[in-house]
Amino acid sequence: MKKTLILGIIILLSTPVVFSQKKNFTYEEAYGRRRPMISNPLPRIMGWLDDSHYLEMKTEDRNQKIMKVDAITGDEDIFLDYSALEKQLPEGVTMRQRILSSDDMNHYLFKKDAGLYYFNRQTSDFKQIIFNQDEANNPTFSPDGKKLAFTRQKDLYWIDLSTGKETRLTFDGSDVIYNGWASWVYYEEILGRGSRYKAYWWSPDGEKIAYLRFDDTPVPEFPIFHADGVHGELEVTHYPKAGDPNPLVKLGVSHLDNGETVWIETMEEEDRYVAWPFWTSDSEELVYQYLNRDQDHLVFYAANPTTGTIREIYSEKQNGWVEFFEDVYVFKNGSGFLLRSDKSGWRNLYHYDFNGQLIQQITDFPWRVTGVARVVEEEEMIFFTGTGGSSTENHLFSIKTNGKGLKLLTTIEGSHRVEVSPGGVYFYDSYSNIDQPEKMTLYNGKGKELRQLGDSKTPEMDEYNWGKVELFNIPTEDGWELPAGWILPPDFDPSKKYPVIFSIYGGPNSPSVRNAYMGYASRHFLAQNGIIVISVDHRSTGHHGKKGVELMHRNLGKWEMHDYIEAVKWLRNKPFIDPDKMGITGGSYGGYMTCMALTFGADYFTHGIAGSSVTTWTLYDNVYTERYMDTPEQNPEGYENGSVMTWADQYKGHLLITHGTIDDNVHMQNSIQLISKLQDLNKNFEFMAYPGQRHGIGGSKRAHVSKLQTQFWFEHFLGKELDTED
Repeated sequence: MKKTLILGIIILLSTPVVFSQKKNFTYEEAYGRRRPMISNPLPRIMGWLDDSHYLEMKTEDRNQKIMKVDAITGDEDIFLDYSALEKQLPEGVTMRQRILSSDDMNHYLFKKDAGLYYFNRQTSDFKQIIFNQDEANNPTFSPDGKKLAFTRQKDLYWIDLSTGKETRLTFDGSDVIYNGWASWVYYEEILGRGSRYKAYWWSPDGEKIAYLRFDDTPVPEFPIFHADGVHGELEVTHYPKAGDPNPLVKLGVSHLDNGETVWIETMEEEDRYVAWPFWTSDSEELVYQYLNRDQDHLVFYAANPTTGTIREIYSEKQNGWVEFFEDVYVFKNGSGFLLRSDKSGWRNLYHYDFNGQLIQQITDFPWRVTGVARVVEEEEMIFFTGTGGSSTENHLFSIKTNGKGLKLLTTIEGSHRVEVSPGGVYFYDSYSNIDQPEKMTLYNGKGKELRQLGDSKTPEMDEYNWGKVELFNIPTEDGWELPAGWILPPDFDPSKKYPVIFSIYGGPNSPSVRNAYMGYASRHFLAQNGIIVISVDHRSTGHHGKKGVELMHRNLGKWEMHDYIEAVKWLRNKPFIDPDKMGITGGSYGGYMTCMALTFGADYFTHGIAGSSVTTWTLYDNVYTERYMDTPEQNPEGYENGSVMTWADQYKGHLLITHGTIDDNVHMQNSIQLISKLQDLNKNFEFMAYPGQRHGIGGSKRAHVSKLQTQFWFEHFLGKELDTED
């Protein structure tokens, strides 16, 4: 279940204004195609070239150039001119047909007609390397840029780019057998949608490819009907629901010198998950992660890629669940690997060697380490990001690998996104807070500001009548503090009564309240029309560490609703809140929360818009659901209490349900079963289906869903029609 579908809070703070001199957003400016350009774009920096230069993309007269920029002086030289590069390409091939480039931007892959073409910028060598009509999926260059791997019809291939010779590595790909191509549930919940189904990994020396082989034979099929045309079309996916059998998975290493695969010992006879392998820097061992079906015991096994034999090097058990480590850093000096684990109750950094010995627990904080930004081995220095003392912020820190010398490098309050140079000499930082639109600044590795790179704030921002935003905590009766933020109407009058919309997501370890500036006009359009928009993070969204998150184990729906109801109680004590107009909206997990709020929480929430909702956890995929709930057989009470269907008889108020008809993630089956239940109970509600839409509504249908949802609030909260004309 993806966070990209969150209908999150818009955290903005206006400067003091004289309202008569300001203008409100029109509907078209807030939601439509005439959105005003009220912010400056920040520089399109593509990363560091070395410790003195970064690369920046610039466009002049529709021609793109990548500039090599001196970090200190800002002086620029052309690193890559797209128009000049196109002159080296054959007629009819343009940079727009580029589908892949190497990290050093010397090797390129182009797609034209039915074929793929390779171009070497250093030698100006251009050749067609794939003639097959079948699509080549997920092509990747080897680390040295001399080879190309890809999958075709669920089999794995590689090409020697110097000769153009293509070699097939696997031969049994089919409708249910996938080599280097992920089964759906691995793609969605383990490897992630960013993988685009890619399930193979080059060794650092470019001589071997590790890959996962999936057999979907035991996985039940789920039909999705496309209503286009006369007869329609049936899309069938192997989709394991909670408690269903998983795909059978093997891990192999293909040796390119002979084309042979060595199968790694992964305990195929056990019901488990195998994923996220990584190579040692010398390519001598492949480490893979083993997670049992209950997802509470994770093991690292180091495998010999020549014999397939394994040895255990790391093990972690937790009472609730353990998640795969997706950002393991392997030390190039061979000293081991860096983990970011929450086994202490908070995510901290640990350095282990390849014999499983803990070299150093590097951090021991009562707050979240959110990522590793850069490891500078020569300096024994780690740059990492974390919340620090404020759970709604994100900052850059540095620390020595021995755990000493901690330094906060971003001292301005707010949310920071950083990129550290290879040697840690500089970093650039894109940051904002509720007072400050996003800025980009260059710092040295000690945190000293060197120069401004960009500022998104424009004079046009001050022309609009922004709502006032405040961040605060809502206390619960049992002693928890819930981070929250709201947008008050620009002309807020505490003597009036205002309707409220909770804009939430609510999934486990998914915080949405941040000290950040996000310039979306849509939430402010509602505030300008007299609606308070609020976001609240419950106790299990991550602000309170694993202690809070783990409360959701076997209890999805329980603590989320408890805390959202606590927030409603808190709001009801405010004299300016209208308790009869308490709305809630969200998509995906937020849709589930909305449906629960209008059933289980119907004494507190009066209106809701639920998009792409899970309505009962027996209908969602097994990896995500069982991580938190175990199987339906193991936890029948949890599944019963966490189902919207269980509480449907308590439904009252006004609920709008929306869903894409071909949603392959949260099947529309969820909404249909809830609709059927509400009909059987003779309940009134609204429903809008979006044909041809997946998880979330986009494309040409986006304008319709935006108008539908906004009109819902105008009708029920303001008692008037939405004016969509400027």
